[in-house]
Amino acid sequence: MKEDTKFSKDLLAFIKEWKKKPGNLIMVLHRVQEEFGYVSRESADKVAELLDIPLATIYGVLSFYHFFKTTKPGEHNIQVCLGTACYLKGGEMLVEELTSLLGIEVGAVTGDGKFSLEGVRCVGCCGLAPVLTVGGEVFGKVTKDQLPGIIAKFN
Repeated sequence: MKEDTKFSKDLLAFIKEWKKKPGNLIMVLHRVQEEFGYVSRESADKVAELLDIPLATIYGVLSFYHFFKTTKPGEHNIQVCLGTACYLKGGEMLVEELTSLLGIEVGAVTGDGKFSLEGVRCVGCCGLAPVLTVGGEVFGKVTKDQLPGIIAKFN
């Protein structure tokens, strides 16, 4: 069994608790992603088996909601906010600079698996625009000159 299908006891208990509740699939997929950082094909297969629902239903949810990831992110996932405030204050410029610094495009992972890059719609810190997060740590009023230092902090 692959590492990302070895569900913890807590996750298995959560799935058992939610098995018969309405809206269970989204809640279970959130917990799977919380545990592994993404929802792998193997994890989706296991969820389908445990909830007794078709795999196609799971992929329908995974592909509809942008929150869910189906590929493993880097050790440090960089999320650049591209919501209105951040976009207007230079969010897209931050993405361009990060693609240059990291040598990857949005949605990709560096060759060493250290960083992944994604654009997100809003992180809820509009007053700090432009904003990016690295593994949940928020950086506000970011300029492109600050990016090498932010990356170095996680290297």
